[in-house]
Amino acid sequence: MGRKYKNPPVVEAVCEFRLSQNTPWDLTVPGIFYEKIREHFPHREQRVASEVELAHEPQSFQQRIRTFEHILLLSEDRKRIVQLGPRLLVINVLRPYPTWQGFKPIIEKVWKILLEIVEVKGLERIGLRYINEIKIPEQTFEPEEYFEFYPYIGKGLPQKLASFIVGAEFLYEGEDDRCRLQLTPAIGGNALILDIDYFLTNLQNVNSEWVMDWIEKAHSRVEEIFEGCITDKLRAMFEEAS
Repeated sequence: MGRKYKNPPVVEAVCEFRLSQNTPWDLTVPGIFYEKIREHFPHREQRVASEVELAHEPQSFQQRIRTFEHILLLSEDRKRIVQLGPRLLVINVLRPYPTWQGFKPIIEKVWKILLEIVEVKGLERIGLRYINEIKIPEQTFEPEEYFEFYPYIGKGLPQKLASFIVGAEFLYEGEDDRCRLQLTPAIGGNALILDIDYFLTNLQNVNSEWVMDWIEKAHSRVEEIFEGCITDKLRAMFEEAS
């Protein structure tokens, strides 16, 4: 069990499922899904999204932009969002973060409803991502006072930064799991964004119990990474709960 804070910096938590291409999908899925979940997510919106695909062609790779429609299902307060598109399911919760005990049951319920409708053959990706906005009270500060993960600038370089980006990708479980970590300044204001994305790719033999066990493990790893990134000075700002 990780530390609990009275003022957690989480602005958004995301759980993503990308289904394998051999998973059957048709135009009736969104409507059936909505009817099963509308009690908790009554507001429905239609969106068009796009993503870049790399297509392998003889002697070259070609970039293609693929557009697709997906639906957004929102809770009454619009702080809980389910996105459903072709072989894609994403669950978002926005600030105020409802704690893991509040977020995990939403993931489990939505995932099980999808399994009632679709025969999931496999997953191309499953991920748990936490986006943290960390506001620093001082206008100027030394990153090492607050962070254990920050840009190192050698003495031979200018010491005044206009901006920066720090990133790393860590391997877990014999390289099956990965955690992508990134620290950047927020746009406007004296804050930093700490983005933690723990994910697994190319998962076959899917079953609901295993997936939820993996998500629980992923959450524990995200907590470990988060605590490894910050100092006691930040912990004091977040006010640890007893």
